[in-house]
Amino acid sequence: MEHFLADNSESLREKVVLLDFGGQYSMLIARRVREAGVYCEMLPYDTPWERIREYNPAGIILSGSPASVYQEDAPRCDQAIYEGGVPILGICYGMHLLAGDLGGEVKRGSRSEFGRTSFTIEEAAPLFKDASFREESFCNGWMSHQDEVLKPPPGFNVLARTENDTMAAIGDHERKIYGLQFHPEVFHTPGGNNVLKNFLFEVCGCSRTWTPQSFIEDAVAKIRRVMGEREKVVCALSGGVDSSVVAFLLDKAVADRAVFIFVDHGLLRLDEAEEVVRLYREKLQGEFVHIDARDRFLNRLAGVSDPEEKRRIIGNEFIVVFKENALSRGDITYLAQGTIYPDVIESGSAYGSAVIKSHHNVGGLPEELGFELIEPLRELFKDEVRLVGAELGLPDSILKRQPFPGPGLAVRIIGAVSAEKLLLLQKADAIFRNEVYAAGLAEDLWQFFAVLTDVNVVGVKGDDRHYGPVIALRAVISEDAMTADWARLSHDLLGKVSARITGEIPEVARVVYDITSKPPGTIEWE
Repeated sequence: MEHFLADNSESLREKVVLLDFGGQYSMLIARRVREAGVYCEMLPYDTPWERIREYNPAGIILSGSPASVYQEDAPRCDQAIYEGGVPILGICYGMHLLAGDLGGEVKRGSRSEFGRTSFTIEEAAPLFKDASFREESFCNGWMSHQDEVLKPPPGFNVLARTENDTMAAIGDHERKIYGLQFHPEVFHTPGGNNVLKNFLFEVCGCSRTWTPQSFIEDAVAKIRRVMGEREKVVCALSGGVDSSVVAFLLDKAVADRAVFIFVDHGLLRLDEAEEVVRLYREKLQGEFVHIDARDRFLNRLAGVSDPEEKRRIIGNEFIVVFKENALSRGDITYLAQGTIYPDVIESGSAYGSAVIKSHHNVGGLPEELGFELIEPLRELFKDEVRLVGAELGLPDSILKRQPFPGPGLAVRIIGAVSAEKLLLLQKADAIFRNEVYAAGLAEDLWQFFAVLTDVNVVGVKGDDRHYGPVIALRAVISEDAMTADWARLSHDLLGKVSARITGEIPEVARVVYDITSKPPGTIEWE
């Protein structure tokens, strides 16, 4: 298969390259740069300079890392980047690295500086050139490393110092190379985004060219160029945000030369499949194919309790069903799917990256399908996908849809899946969701859903003892799902939901509320 948009280094759009040394905030740095209106691409720390130069970067950012630069096996970058004439910003480990590489001295600090740390600005321009920063003023930055620069390299000035007299920022104005001991990208550093913007606009001379509209124009033009005048494309739809945005991009680019296949595995929320079908049929110009495969998936899942086995079965069966229908058409050259940038990074599909976890839509489709692959969202983060979708006119019912597991409700039914259990969970989940929406809380929560446990307990229905399943309610607040806290829903709301579930669904004996944060728990139960 040939990847579409797998390498955008030939694009005329200005870019900043982020070299990732394994820091916990690397992806967040890239997001902050993009939020400022500048396209940023993450590359492995050891990417050769010749490869980086192909991107014609306006700037280079060196990320943090749990390593220490004086360790024998410490990750290092190609030394040629320092002589390339491209502005560089090193953050935390990145600052230590450039300081050591350019003749400074880095050592383990006598005092650890973790968390919020005060520092004094000694030179405002260019990084601290903003109304929110003043010379001689104290600012707060988020530190997460015990190492420090003991002596800056030749040609570098100290721009800021912490209250412990550690160098918080250094810079060589002539070569436009700067380092920050603190993390400007995190929420805990007030004014940190302004530091990044000053690097982008004052040092690198960037302009704000990365917008949803510019992305749509580029993607539509490339789809048309790649597909030509007559070729057709098939798009696999799940009803989620990513595949829906791909569908609307294809619709804009090639109209009725796109065929959209929605494999309905029957594991969506109550009435959700019908809503998805109605939307696609009304909005898309190309042919829409709805495949009702509910019985087929339930038969394959019968008696299977292990959550990973359920995931494997659903993923494999989806490919089989899609393959049967796509290949039977015979007149299609391209396959479009909703791979997004975190999928590429985590699956090791980016240049030289390590595999963190596999995703079914990154290299998971069988080679014998014979299609050339189109992945127009391959360079977008999730929040950017939503912005592009809004620009394309997708309704809120799609754009604001909560994150939903690929295997659907199969992994919210603890134990084996059956048609009876599925319907019971769909009803309970619908009651919970309806009451949260009625209370006006839906947009305040990251996710909220019901889980059908595999525990039966005693209860009382009417005058009789009753044994039935337990429904667990889960609601969390989060910024990015990396961490999450349980939502403090009111007792009145929870009481109303419990009364409705046990009253309207005779089988249910008890309702409980999950008050576990992430960590130590996860958002989903399986």
